[in-house]
Amino acid sequence: MHPDRTSTTRFPVPVDAALRAAGWQPGRWDIKQAEIWADALRDHTSPAGHRHAVFPAAVEAWAEFGGLHITPTGPGRQIAPSALHLDPLHGLHMARTLSDLGRALDTEVSPLGTETETHSLLAVDTEGRIYALDHTGDWYLGPDIDQALGSLVSGIEPVRLTAG
Repeated sequence: MHPDRTSTTRFPVPVDAALRAAGWQPGRWDIKQAEIWADALRDHTSPAGHRHAVFPAAVEAWAEFGGLHITPTGPGRQIAPSALHLDPLHGLHMARTLSDLGRALDTEVSPLGTETETHSLLAVDTEGRIYALDHTGDWYLGPDIDQALGSLVSGIEPVRLTAG
C-alpha cells in the first residue's frame, strides 16, 4: 500500500485539496512576506488614530497561509462554502472595527483576509482564534486557523458573536 494513503492529513480531504490547489503545502512558511504585511499594518493609522495590533499568532497565520486564493469545490454541508483570499491588507482600513472587536472580546485582533464573495473580513486574535466580520454581524469561526479554514471551505455555519 502507498504510504500516503494511510497517513492522516492535517485537514479533511476536501479542505486539504482546496488548500493544495491554492498553493499551500505542509511546511509552507513565507516569513518575509508576513513581515512585509506586519510592517504595512503597523505603519497604518486610521484618520481617527486607530492602529493595528500585530502579534505572533497573526504573523504565523500570514506566514503559512498568506497570499492564498482558496476556492472550495463541491457543495457546503450547511451553507455555501466560502472562497477566500488570505491577505491581511484587505483589513488595512478596518483598524477601528478590529480594535472594537478586540476590546469587546478582551483581546487584540488582526486582519487575516477576506471571503471574496461576501467581503466578510477574516481576523485572528492573540490566541489564534478566527473570526469573520460583515454587515450582518461578527462571527466565530473556530479556535484556530485549521478549524476555521475547515469550516469555511466545508460550508459549516459559523457561530454568531453576541454583545455582552
